[in-house]
Amino acid sequence: MKRAFSFCRSSTAVVVLGTAFVAATYGLVRLAYGLFLPDIQRDLGLDAATAGYLASGSSLIYCVAATCGFVLADRAPTALIGAAAVSACGGVWGMAASGTVGIFGACAVLSAAGAGFASPSLVSIIERTVDTADRGKAQSVVNAGTGPGLIGAGLVALALLPDWRGAWWLIGGFTATVAVLLVVSATGPATGSTRGRPARPSRRWLLRHLPAAGGAAALGAGSAAVWVYGRTYLVDVADMSWHAAVAAWILLGIGAAAVIATAPAMARLTATRAWMVGAGLMAGSIPILLLTPNPNAAIAIGTLVVGCIAFGWGFTAATSALIAWTVHIDPARAAAGTSLLFVALLLGQAIGSTVVGLLITSAGYSVAFLTAAALGALSVPFGSAGFGGAGARHPTATGAPIRGSSAAPPASPRRARTLPSEPPSAPTPMTSRRAWRSR
Repeated sequence: MKRAFSFCRSSTAVVVLGTAFVAATYGLVRLAYGLFLPDIQRDLGLDAATAGYLASGSSLIYCVAATCGFVLADRAPTALIGAAAVSACGGVWGMAASGTVGIFGACAVLSAAGAGFASPSLVSIIERTVDTADRGKAQSVVNAGTGPGLIGAGLVALALLPDWRGAWWLIGGFTATVAVLLVVSATGPATGSTRGRPARPSRRWLLRHLPAAGGAAALGAGSAAVWVYGRTYLVDVADMSWHAAVAAWILLGIGAAAVIATAPAMARLTATRAWMVGAGLMAGSIPILLLTPNPNAAIAIGTLVVGCIAFGWGFTAATSALIAWTVHIDPARAAAGTSLLFVALLLGQAIGSTVVGLLITSAGYSVAFLTAAALGALSVPFGSAGFGGAGARHPTATGAPIRGSSAAPPASPRRARTLPSEPPSAPTPMTSRRAWRSR
């Protein structure tokens, strides 16, 4: 019993539970909505236009929650974990119990706040509880939790649908359990690097984040094609079965989860170079998916597998690099920086979903998806603008000051060491300070 309690209070437990919480709030609560939507529409009479309004409302509430994280993550990260759990669980359980479109819609929007609260609070918790040398890798791993969450959402869909209410009850129970365990772990001893943080970011701090914010917005706009319309494209254009479309969702999760395995290698890159690799691969994967409708079954399956895995890995690796990017700029305000960059990411997704939707209607999926790929490609050059010392290493590699310390990064790029890269979840989403993540 003592050993179990001791483990629960360890930094390893924080990383494991943080990854699980990103999987829950991003991969399950936020992204499972799209998977369950057809069955929900059939049972509640929810039309496509209303479903789109709910998606927009969810993005807005995410931004509001992430803004709260911008202000509070450094001061009360465990309180934000509680807020994330209450909003996510209350939302999904409300959806499960709803009998009208109005109640369902309100709960669906509320549930999205969980992911917005989660990311900045987890970045802060990792910086408080994980040793300096391991923080970069920890941030990347936690942010990559979106991948396991996507896989879990697909498995839940295959096992329980059309019983979407039962699926929401199950997801809410899992999220609540992980949240309780995470709060217990996060209240353990801190590393001692959490004092002396400036209360408010300066104008210079905001200016140094402009390249990262611009890249995040472009990445979000490009990613919207797959996250919002990918399943519809596979069913309507590629003529795939419902089960095949869900399998594609699982492949996205596998790609995102692979960021965990590649975290050590990515940690050897600078944050901006890691960003360019992830964003570039994500953008390049979108045209690959356009090759999926093919009379040759082997080619169709091959392009689907390659495209989905590449997209999942690229998006999650790029969001993890965002966390590493803001950690390098100012370790003492990494949680605030993560909030800022993830808000930019979600605003980009909101704009991208509208643009891609209009193009699908007027010009077709090929033009729409190629435009999304171009928008995603625009995010890559922002990495060259970088942070002054573009040669500084990614977050796990060394000992630059970390989010808890108020010291500025080393002046010499050769010695600067940042924290390795999720986003979101992780996105992902999904996520940690050096990594995001995303989602």
